[in-house]
Amino acid sequence: MRIDILTLFPGILSGPLDHSILARAREAGLLAVEVHDLREHAEGKHRVTDDPPFGGGGGMVMKPEPIFSGVEAIRKRFGPGKVVLLSPQGELLTHRLARRLAGEEHLILICGRYEGVDQRVADHLADFEVSIGDYVLTGGELPALVLIDAVARFVPGVIGDPLAPDRDSFEEGILEGPQYTRPREFRGLTVPDVLLSGNHAEIEKWRREEGTRRTLARRPDLWKKKLTPGGGVE
Repeated sequence: MRIDILTLFPGILSGPLDHSILARAREAGLLAVEVHDLREHAEGKHRVTDDPPFGGGGGMVMKPEPIFSGVEAIRKRFGPGKVVLLSPQGELLTHRLARRLAGEEHLILICGRYEGVDQRVADHLADFEVSIGDYVLTGGELPALVLIDAVARFVPGVIGDPLAPDRDSFEEGILEGPQYTRPREFRGLTVPDVLLSGNHAEIEKWRREEGTRRTLARRPDLWKKKLTPGGGVE
C-alpha cells in the first residue's frame, strides 16, 4: 500500500513514521509513505498557500491551486490514488472506515490548516473527507498520522498476528475485554482465575462477557447501535 501526504509542515510527520510498527512496515516494503511539502506546488516568489476568505471573516483559507497541483504531481509520479481530506467537517474515522481505506492501493492525504481549505478541494478533488473526532486541531497532520496508523493495521503483514485486527475493540461492535500478563499477583492484585484455567472456551466466554459489561458502562452508544437493525460496528 502507498500513502502520500501533502502538508505545509513535513517535519511534524517524520518522527512517528520512523518508529515502531509503521517503520518496520515501511522497511519491509509493506507500506510506502512519503511526505510532500505543499509549498513546492505554490506559485510566485513567496510560495503563498493561503488567502483571506471571500465574504470576510477571521483567519486564512488554504488556496486550491497548490493542493490541486500537488495531487496532480503525485498522481503523475505514482499513479491514481484516492484523495482523503482531513477535516473537522468530514466523516468520522471508525474501525469500519479504516478497514475500507486499507483496501485501497494508494491514498493521498491532504492536511488542512488555518480556517480550512477552499471548498472546491472538498467538492471536486477529495474522494473522502475524514475527521478523527468532534474537536478542532491546529492542522491535519496529527489526524493524518492517526488515520495511517489505523489503516496500516489492516494491511496484510503489518501486524505480526494476522488475526489481531479481528479481535480488536469495535470489530464486533463492543469493546475488548480486560487483558492481564505476568506477574500473576502484583501488590495483592491477582489475575482472574479463569484466565489461568487453560479452558479456552471459558476464557473466550469470560472475555466476551467482560467486553459487553465494559461497553454498557463506558460506551452505551455502541451497544445501542449493535442492537439496531442494520447497525453494528462502525
